[in-house]
Amino acid sequence: MSGLDGIGVVGAGGEGRAVAAHLASLGLPVHLCTRDLSAVRDIARRREIVASGVLDGRFPLREVTADPASLAGRAVVLVATVTTAYPEVAVRLAPHLRPGQVVVLFSSKLCGSVEFAHALAAAGAPAVDVVETDALFAARPSGTGGVTVLGAKGWNLISGSTPSAVGRHAGLLREWFPMLEVARNPVERGLHDFGAVAHVPIALANLGTIDRAEDLLFYVEGVSHRTIALLERTEAEFAAVARAYGARLLPMTEILDRYYGCPATTLLDALRTVEPYRTIAAPTSLDHRFLTEDIRSTLVPLQALARCAGVVTPMVDAAITIMSVLGGEDFRLTGRTLARLGWDGLGHDGIRRRLRAGGRVAA
Repeated sequence: MSGLDGIGVVGAGGEGRAVAAHLASLGLPVHLCTRDLSAVRDIARRREIVASGVLDGRFPLREVTADPASLAGRAVVLVATVTTAYPEVAVRLAPHLRPGQVVVLFSSKLCGSVEFAHALAAAGAPAVDVVETDALFAARPSGTGGVTVLGAKGWNLISGSTPSAVGRHAGLLREWFPMLEVARNPVERGLHDFGAVAHVPIALANLGTIDRAEDLLFYVEGVSHRTIALLERTEAEFAAVARAYGARLLPMTEILDRYYGCPATTLLDALRTVEPYRTIAAPTSLDHRFLTEDIRSTLVPLQALARCAGVVTPMVDAAITIMSVLGGEDFRLTGRTLARLGWDGLGHDGIRRRLRAGGRVAA
C-alpha cells in the first residue's frame, strides 16, 4: 500500500460513528466522510466523536468531510452506510480509489462484497479488494456530536468478493476487531446476520402495532412462543440455502451467545436477555430500514440463490410477497438481484465455483 495511509470511514450513522470512534481509540488516523455535514456539525467542528456506553470517551478524528476525493489516499476505506445505498456509494467512490486500497463493508447483508465489487467495476474503478463483515456495534447517533454504543459484538465473520481479498486483509482487520473469524464464503457470512433472520418475521407478527406507530419493545414485547416458530422456520430455510452453497449456519441461540454472551437454552429467553436488545423500540412504520433493507439485501438474494439450487423457501417467499404488497414495491426487482451480483445466468454450479474459498467458521 505504498503512498497510502490512514483510514477512511464512509457513513456517519450510529455504526459509522461507532466504528470511527473505536478505530480512533486505538490511536489510528481516521477520516470521516459523510454526505450530510449538518448531521455531524459538532463532530466536524471539534474533529472528535464523543462516545458513551460500552465505548466511552472523546476520540479525535484526522478529518471530517463531505468530499469523497479525500479517500483517495487512504489505505483502508470502511463503508458503514445502509446496504441499499451500495450501488450509489460505489459510483461515488469509484473515481477516487487507487490500486492497493481495500474497501471494508459493515452490515453488508448477503453477498454485499460481491455486489459492491461488481458495482465498482461497472463504474470504472481500478481493481481493489472488497471485504465484508456485519455491523459490529449496537449504536445510535447522539445529536450532532456523538454516539451511544449500547453493545459491541464478541464474535462475527468476515468474507470478501474473492478468497484472495480475505487472505490479504484478515490479519489486519483482526488486529482492529479481534472478534472476527474467516467465513467459508460470502453466503455463510451473510446468512449469519441475526437481524436478517429476525426482523421481518417479528415485524409481520406485530404488523398492526407497527403500522399504527404504537410503542413496542421489538425484541422483548414483540416476541412470543408463536413468533419464535416463525423465526425457527425462517432459520431452517437460511440453513438449507447455506448448505446448498458449501456453508453451515450456526443456530440462532449460539449466534446470540457469541454476539453478546447470553447462554440461554431457548431463543425466546435469549432474545429477552440480550442486554443491547432490551431497549430497542420497534419501527413506527413499515417503510423502515429494519424491514426494507433486510428484504432487499438478504431475503431477495437468498430467494434467488435458493431457486438456483432447487431449495424451497416458503417463509422467505411469503415475507417478500407480503412486504412487496404492503410497500407497493416489487422487492424482487428492486432488491439485490443476481444481476447486481454479476451472477445472472451462472446457475448453481457456476455460483459455487465463484464462491469457492478457504477459511472455515468456528465449530
